Amino acid sequence: MILNSSAFGPNERIPVQYTGEGKDINPPLRWQDIPEGTCSLALVCDDPDAPHKTWDHWVIYNIPPSTATIAEGLKNLPPEVRTGINSWGNAGYGGPMPPVGHGPHRYFFTLYALDTVVQLPDNTTKEDLLNEVRNHELAKAVLVGIYERK
Repeated sequence: MILNSSAFGPNERIPVQYTGEGKDINPPLRWQDIPEGTCSLALVCDDPDAPHKTWDHWVIYNIPPSTATIAEGLKNLPPEVRTGINSWGNAGYGGPMPPVGHGPHRYFFTLYALDTVVQLPDNTTKEDLLNEVRNHELAKAVLVGIYERK
């Protein structure tokens, strides 16, 4: 499985419009080579370089396997797609905004192909989702972007 963005390449700088200093909208994403037997996809974006713990920026799951892209600034999700809670306590995307002077942070966009449609309650966290992913993961793809506040 391959995960890409037209906004930045692997280990490249995430443009400011996709950060907390810009429009704070999600970047466009696209993927290919979803394995046979995939029933749903899940996407997590997190920052393991955050000062105290990994910071969760986006948790989204039950993406239909027929979907091959997520548009920039995604607002209206199909009814079957669910959004979990990020580290700010909000549903949806929260863009990079690391502390000033903390150096560049890595942002991992990880796409999981699952052999099931996940049944989780509202207010699901990344940890809840990953507990399900562990039992149902067929494949995963990772795209890492970099961002540093000036």
